Formats: sequence, C-alpha cells, structure tokens
Amino acid sequence: MSGLQGAVVRSSVAALLLHRLLPLNNNVTGPCLVQAWKHGRRTRGGGGGHTWLQLRSPAAPFSSHVVIGRGVARAVLASEVGLTKPADPVLPEIAVRPADLEVDKWQGDILVVGVFEGSLGKFEEGGFQNPVLKNLDKLFGGILGEITTEEDFTGKSGQSTFARLAGYGFKRVGLVGLGKLEAAGSSLKVWKDLGENIATHSKTAQAHSVATLIAQSEELSEDVKLAAASAITTGVLLGSFEDVRFKSESKKTTLKSLELIGMGMGSNLEDRLAHTVQKCAGIILARQLVNAPPNVLIPSVLADEAENIAAAHGDVMSAKILDKKDCEALKMGAYLGVAAASTNPPKFIHLCYTPATGTVTSKLAIVGKGLTFDSGGYNLKTGPGSMIELMKFDMGGAAAVLGAAKAIAAIKPPGVEVNFIVAACENMISGGGMRPGDILTASNGKTIEVNNTDAEGRLTLADALVYASELKVDKIVDLATLTGACIIALGNEIGGMFSPSDELAEELSAASKRAGEKLWRMPMEEGYWDMMKSNVADMVNTGGRPGGSITAALFLKRFVDEKLLWAHLDIAGPVWKDKLGATGFAVPTLVEWVVKHSSS
Repeated sequence: MSGLQGAVVRSSVAALLLHRLLPLNNNVTGPCLVQAWKHGRRTRGGGGGHTWLQLRSPAAPFSSHVVIGRGVARAVLASEVGLTKPADPVLPEIAVRPADLEVDKWQGDILVVGVFEGSLGKFEEGGFQNPVLKNLDKLFGGILGEITTEEDFTGKSGQSTFARLAGYGFKRVGLVGLGKLEAAGSSLKVWKDLGENIATHSKTAQAHSVATLIAQSEELSEDVKLAAASAITTGVLLGSFEDVRFKSESKKTTLKSLELIGMGMGSNLEDRLAHTVQKCAGIILARQLVNAPPNVLIPSVLADEAENIAAAHGDVMSAKILDKKDCEALKMGAYLGVAAASTNPPKFIHLCYTPATGTVTSKLAIVGKGLTFDSGGYNLKTGPGSMIELMKFDMGGAAAVLGAAKAIAAIKPPGVEVNFIVAACENMISGGGMRPGDILTASNGKTIEVNNTDAEGRLTLADALVYASELKVDKIVDLATLTGACIIALGNEIGGMFSPSDELAEELSAASKRAGEKLWRMPMEEGYWDMMKSNVADMVNTGGRPGGSITAALFLKRFVDEKLLWAHLDIAGPVWKDKLGATGFAVPTLVEWVVKHSSS
C-alpha cells in the first residue's frame, strides 16, 4: 500500500462453509461448518419457515500438515514466528425466521420495537396513538409511556431504551429509534443499526431469544420490508460475531433465535434471508482473513483458504494455485519482483465459479490485491502514521474476493461465470529483493521502473489483471487497499471507484446501494499520466503525491485489455475500523453485482 502516512451440502437451500483459520497443532479441531437451511412452517405462534446461521467445529482432530478430505477443508502449517496457534473461533448459531403472530403471544427474552421519530404521539389522557405501542403499553401496565417520558425518547436515530419486565412472556422490552419514516426506504443503515443494537443488548442481557417488530410497519412497502429484514438480520449476525481466536479467554454468544414480526411471510422473504445468511458468512470469512496476524496468514495459507472454498463447493467451484515456477513460465515479472524478498513463497490464486447447470451468459473476473504483509520494502514504512503495524490489512482486497467467492458458491446464481483472482505475496526486505531503480517486466511485456518499493500493490495487480484479461471475460473489477491518498480524499467510510466505463460504474454504484455500502466515482484524468513516464522504461510505478490514487488507477489501466469493461475499487479506507478491526467491506457489493448478472 502506497502513500500512507499518518462440508457437504445437506440442505434444500444451501450449505455454507466458514473455515476456522488455520489450526496449527495436532490437538485442534477442524474447520467450522456454517449451514443455512429452511425448515417447514412452524405451528407455534404461526411462525413461518426459518433460516439458520449455524457455525460449529467438527470434533475430529488432524495433523498440522496438509490434509485433504472430500468436502472437508484443509489445514496447513503456517509460520512459526511467535508460536501463535489460533483458538477455535466463537461463532454465532442463530436461527432467523419471520413470524406472523400477535406480539403478546410471543415468548422469549427480549422484545425490541423499532420506533420512527414522530410516531410517539399520545392522546390527551396519555395513551399512545400508534396501535402497536398502545397495545404494548396496555400489556405492560403503562411502562412504555413512563420510560419514553422520563428518558425523553422520541424515536430519533441512535436513541434506545430498555426495561426489565416481570410476569410477562418476555424478560425485557426495548425501544430503538429509527429516525424519520421518510428515510426508511432510502438507506439500509437505519435497519442494520437496529440489528447491531439488538446484538449489543443481547450480549449484555445474555439473551437466547429476541423478537423485533416495527411500530409503523404497515406504512412500509413490501420491497422496503424485504430490504429491512435483510439488513436487520445482517446487523444481528455481524454484531454477534467477535473474532477472539487470538485471545486467551473468550465468551460464547448466547443468542440463538431472532424472529422478525410483521415483516412479511412467504418464499421471497425466506429466500432473501437465506441469501443474507450466506452473504454474512462471506463477510465473516473476509473479517477473519484480514484480522489474522501476518505470522499466521502467509501467502500459502491464503491459497489454502481458497482451496477450502473450492473443496466445500466442488459442484460449482474449482481452484488453481500457481507457484513461483508457474508464474515465471507466465512471465509475471512485476508480481514476482514484489515477492522476491520474502522467505514465504508467492501463491497465485484462481478460483472459478461455474453454474452446475444451464448456459453461461456472462463471464466476470474479480481481482483482489493480496499483500499478506507490506513492510514497504526498501522504501520502508517508518515513523508515526506509517501504519506498518496494520499492514496485515493490505490483503483486504483479496479477503473481499474470497469472501465473495464463498457467498457466491453458496448462493449459486445461474447463468454467470465468475473468476476470483489473487496474486498473494509479501513485500519484505532482503539482499535478493526488489530495489528502487530496478526495472520489472510484466507479463504483457511492459516495463516498469520501480521508483518506490512501497507502491507494490499495483505491481502485483498488473500481472493479475493481464491474467484476468486473457480469460476472455466480459468485465473485470479489481479491489485493493492501494493508496493512502484515497483515505485522505474519502475517509474511512467510502471506497473510491475508478472506471473508464459509465456502464460498469453505474452497475457497481447500484450494487453498493443495494448492499448498504458507499462508493464514490473518482476521475481518471489521462493528463496525469505524464507523471508516470520514465526515461528508461515504459513507466514508473508511482507518480508522486499529487493525485496519487488517480495515477495508481491509470497505471492499472495499462494492464487491462482495452476491449473489456474494467473498474478499480480503492478500499484502503473502509476495509478497517480502529475499534472494530476488519469490516469485510466490498463483499456485499460484489455479491450484489454478481447476482445481478444472474439469469434467474
């Protein structure tokens, strides 16, 4: 990253595999299994089909060397630096289902009511005008009216209040503000925030079962309800997950059940929830990959995770892993130049999703930057703000690619082939490593003068993009934690999107909105290419500080077939949050983009 200062399918719906990252000794259990499935209609309270998110670890131990089993993920021996051995992950096991019942018939631990701003109007005698709140307040003997008055709860976004109850069918009731009703259909954030609020209070109360309903759900369209149910589920699932594999002590999540009351029923909602669970499994995988320390997640381990995905979904997914000699045969001089200094050999990853049946009408490629650690090379990252201690996240693009691959393999969209590509390596320092002033030759024959070894990601992407172009796909999207300049420009919530194609840019923008993520299209000013010219080679690898994210995108463009639609996403900002860690950013957008190309 440059410029930074400062398994076997058992279900009628799907079976998902979420791998525990890398057991390292003979006494640990195998990879985690995530399954999402729908059961038949339930009779209690009129509840409908339900979707489970279940993550567990098989009990059978295996050795620390590579073990391959049919439908079972592999384990590999990673670096022994620090003797770090990940513990089994603490993963949520949550049944998510829609429910069609009167709220006073529900029994469980916490009932959470989403309340829009302005919906708390009361009659002169003090009762709520909203029928849902009115009935609940009557059921609870007026406690809702009291707490809304005492705590000045008005339904503004970010407000919440919870009260413990006794003698009712549930132990606690909570009100969570949703903000203005008019904004409910234009942003998924309010619904995801509601889900995260549910997860937070469930942890605090050690709740096993939660139900949620919206006080004015009758005013929401069916499309908004579908999107809201998905976003609430996402917030609960991701909010319930905490990556504690590298902590000496951990506490298991107690939440086992989430019921969505009044959000609709039927196959459309059930399918949407199943896809949401599958997408969340991909996001969690991406978070685990980025969170894993660089002494554990080395290139071979990243390649192993890719093969795990293919092994779990052998009906639709294949894997090809190229080693150094294979890449030399393909003349990937730019990629191998970056990898040269590391004692951990590079691994070039190619996963291919092909529908089991039907005709393929679209061929896509998604390319992710896979620097499992970036020291900066001889242009060493030093001083305050260099962020060298966080450079494990320099494979955030690769993590998004593999997370999306996991989700797509589970969702199984028809009619679309997707190639997932990662050039994995480390950027280190050694006597045989890449030096400033070296000239590298990429696999398309173009020569690159290295004027900064810390602008290494684009060098690995160059050969990966050439490889993707030769697959004769229709469209290519690459993702990378590429430049600090993009963080300065867009901050930590928005990814930068660069593309010469209006069509592809509009597709990705629409996909990000459906996913609840933010992309901002940036200019590709060709006049800036003058900064990238070299006196002794076809180009240099960095043009300096002005317009750094733009010149990086212009560099990548030189390695993509001009006949193909291509976009570059610089996700250096949103891939990581200080208090959260890895975010799994871009997995939802990629999944939405691929599914939109499906023939279904």
